[in-house]
Parts: sequence; structure tokens; C-alpha cells
Amino acid sequence: MPDLEVSTLAQLLARHVGLTPAANALMAPRVQPLRIVVHRGEVEEATHLVHAVAVRDGAVIEQAGDPDRVAYLRSSAKPFQALPLVRARDDLTSEEIAIASASHLASPEQLAAVRSLLAKAPAGEDELECGPEPTALQHNCSGKHAGMLALCRAQNWASGGYRLATHPVQHACLTEIASASDAPADEIPTAVDGCGVLTFALPLERMALLFSRLEEVDGGARVAAAMRAHPELIRGPMAADTLLMRELEGWTAKGGAEGLMCAVGPGGLGIALKVEDGSMRAIRPALAEFFRRLGFETGELGVEPVENSRGELVGEVVLER
Repeated sequence: MPDLEVSTLAQLLARHVGLTPAANALMAPRVQPLRIVVHRGEVEEATHLVHAVAVRDGAVIEQAGDPDRVAYLRSSAKPFQALPLVRARDDLTSEEIAIASASHLASPEQLAAVRSLLAKAPAGEDELECGPEPTALQHNCSGKHAGMLALCRAQNWASGGYRLATHPVQHACLTEIASASDAPADEIPTAVDGCGVLTFALPLERMALLFSRLEEVDGGARVAAAMRAHPELIRGPMAADTLLMRELEGWTAKGGAEGLMCAVGPGGLGIALKVEDGSMRAIRPALAEFFRRLGFETGELGVEPVENSRGELVGEVVLER
């Protein structure tokens, strides 16, 4: 596949942010997005379109749908948000680094890692600014927030309001995203994420570029190694990012809200996938198909069953053939 024409971030954002439907219609993707269908019994109940892109050495090597589609990184940014922490502190265990990069499900092992990071900071649970879910400690972003508190302690920054855009913690995170994605910080749209910190918008191609460089940036190899060593801390047993890191040696993956998945593999192969309607259930079959096109086998990753409340198998989520 030929490389895509290189566009500046400003050009891509001008094309994709605030456009009218008529303008969007003039910019159809060159390659069709992946179509993931939901079958219940013999009926096709829903369809999800997935855009995906793979980047190596700064060039697009595979795509499905629109690689210039702009989305927020959401929790896929966590490995990069952990970089200022890792560089500021050499006393962190691999479990503590992993949970700082995680969107956990509040399992006993995951909560133990959050408590360990809070103790290392040192900080109390009452200082977490992620909000209750049902408690701040159990919030799926509490590891990231504990890491931000630990960064404040290391840098002697006031920790109150560390989640706000004006705080040095958020400036540091934005700097990491901008540097690794070759995007000027003042051109990156930001908003408030679900847990109260900043989230950053980039085209999918820039997200793939960002992840392709994770292990090249200062501290990135340490973050990636911790995530691969503890995939069960990153999300959960059936989550796409956890499964991918278990199935494929050398891969580091992190999902984000609204149907996003980013990963980097050996040799700096970065990928980014975005489900158009934000549904997370389409991620696993889409990821498996995109990896197949790249020449990788992903085992059971692409099997996404549909079960009812009794645990009975009633359908499946699969690639449309």
C-alpha cells in the first residue's frame, strides 16, 4: 500500500472538526472500514464500522477506513501520561507502573497495586480527584491518579487540583503527547476526560505514530515492559488490550473509551483502531482482523460471544465476510 500524503495536524483538524455533513461526504475514505456485525440467532442485529491504521517508521503501511479520523485518546493516553512519573521516580515497582497505566476493574490485585502506589507517593485515598465509582479507590482511573499524586510529591508541586488543565501535571502530560506525535501542543484539542483530567484529540494516524514511538522515548521502555509483565492489571481477563498482550509476545496495548484501541509491537509497529459509534464490543473482532491483514495470528482474541444474563450463548460479534 502506498504511503498516505502527509498532512499537518492543523490541516487534518480543519478537515475533521466542525465540518458540515456535505463537507464530510466529499472526503470518503480510500479504503472501506471494517464492518463488524452482531448476530443474535439468525438475525443480524447491529453493525459497527471500525477505522484502523498501522504506522511503521513514520509511514502508514496498512489502513481500513479513514486514518485521518480525529478522536480523543481517552485512556489510551495512559502509558504516555505515566512517563513524567517514571522519569521522576526510580523507586517504582513494575506493578505500580502498570497500574498507573491501567483502566482497572477493581479486582483485589488491582486495588492492591493502587494502594501500593499511593503509599509510595505518599498520598491518601482522600486525595484522589477521580470521583467515586463507587469509591475513588475503585474508580478505573485511580491508578493513573495515584501516579499523578506521586509525581506531585516527587516534583514538590501542590497536589490539590492536579487534574486541572492549569496544573503542571497536565502540562507535562500534554507535552508528552505533543512530542511523540509530532504535533504542536497548542494545536492539539483538549477536553475533560471522564475522570476529570485532560484528554487529547489526534487523528488515528498520529495516534499510531505516537504508540510506535513509546519504547523510544525516555522512560517508555520501562512503561511498556511493566504493562507487558502485568497485562491483568491493565484492564481485565477478557479485555482486548489484556488479551492482546497475552497472545502476542512483545506487544503493548491500551484501550480507551468510545471504542478506541492503540498498541505497539516489535520494531515499532504502531496501530490505532476507532469504532465509529463508540461501541467497545466491536474492538476484539476488528483488532483480530486488522492484525490478520498485518500478518499476525491472535488466537482467541477475535471471538466475541453474545451472552444473556443467564450466561447462555445467544449470538456472536464477528467480522462481516
